[in-house]
Amino acid sequence: MIDAIDEAIDWQGNPVSCAGCAHAGLEAEGRCRLKHACVHDRYARRIDRFFTWNPDLGNRYLRHPHFEVRAIAARHADVFLLPPLLQDPEETVRWNAARRLPKRYLLPLRADPHREVRIRVAALLEDADLVPMMADEDYYVRLVVARRVAPPLLARMMQDAEATVRCAVAKRLPQEWLLRMAEDAAAEVRLEVARRLPPGLLRGLAQDADWRLRFEVASRAPSDVLAALAGDEDALVRDMARSRLMGDAEPREDKGT
Repeated sequence: MIDAIDEAIDWQGNPVSCAGCAHAGLEAEGRCRLKHACVHDRYARRIDRFFTWNPDLGNRYLRHPHFEVRAIAARHADVFLLPPLLQDPEETVRWNAARRLPKRYLLPLRADPHREVRIRVAALLEDADLVPMMADEDYYVRLVVARRVAPPLLARMMQDAEATVRCAVAKRLPQEWLLRMAEDAAAEVRLEVARRLPPGLLRGLAQDADWRLRFEVASRAPSDVLAALAGDEDALVRDMARSRLMGDAEPREDKGT
């Protein structure tokens, strides 16, 4: 598919011409094409197409002044040439180099100044290697960590500043620690806790301010808890409690793990 943009401009805004290009021979072989597959073009798609057609040229462009060229060349260059790119000023270049290197090269990037790099690093590392990222300044980095780290390590994140992160923790935290989050300030976190608690431990949430939690309690708690909820101010909670008291509804399945 030909690119819709009908111009050939380099990264500095100058017209691109095949005249005098070092790759003129490639054009004759069908391995490059102006406005379609050109390493000198400003558009990343055309640069990428050039290296897809000529992966053997990746090594030659790792120090190109245009960061898009360096980043795309890093996908094709020999791996042993990539470590210096971890110090590149552009995050896209650093990441494209890191993703192809052994894990030990990823570890320093846990403190990369750019959040996108740290997010991608967190998505690749596991368990103990993620522990330093539990306190990352960016909430989304911490969210990725909470979704990936081994559940026994999540206790360190139960007091995270962001409710979204604490929700992810509550979904995966070992069940024996869940009650420690039952009084969380955010209703959405308490709801995740309630959904995973066994029925016998739901009594303490029967008076929660959020109707969704009381509904969860009415749905699964032992019958001795239902009398109070049968007079709840919320109609859905009342109906569930009364229905279960009359034996018309089975307790909802315990979602705890």
